Amino acid sequence: VHSRAMRIQHNETISAPIERVWALTLDVESWPQLSPTTITSMQCLQEGPLHPGSTVRCKQPGQRSKIWTVSVVDAPNCFAWSARVFGTTMTATHILGTTAAGTSNTLAIDIEGALAPVVGRLVRRSISKVIALENHGFKTAAEAGVQSDGR
Repeated sequence: VHSRAMRIQHNETISAPIERVWALTLDVESWPQLSPTTITSMQCLQEGPLHPGSTVRCKQPGQRSKIWTVSVVDAPNCFAWSARVFGTTMTATHILGTTAAGTSNTLAIDIEGALAPVVGRLVRRSISKVIALENHGFKTAAEAGVQSDGR
């Protein structure tokens, strides 16, 4: 039985409509442009929109590529997917909500499995840094899109 051993998360308030942030969230192949220091490439392994069961190959600097499998696509509030990493399951979740200021975007990584406590301790600091950079990339892109749209 796997219990959630660790959650690492970062929240960003984005001055853009939730639909804009959601569109960026689902456009995973553009993520390397949003966060070039943390994502080298993203490749959807099948055609069409992301749905539960979709798989994406993700390459990050200094790491072997990983296959992420989508588990949740609940527009425009929740996107989640999982990958096997060092004998654990890492689930990355994007939780979006509407606020007075625009959109609340929470990125969370849950690390589960027998080795989760050890792996979690080893990667907590780097994952915290990576998801903060990625969330800032979503903020920058979404807010730039709002200005150029004139909205």
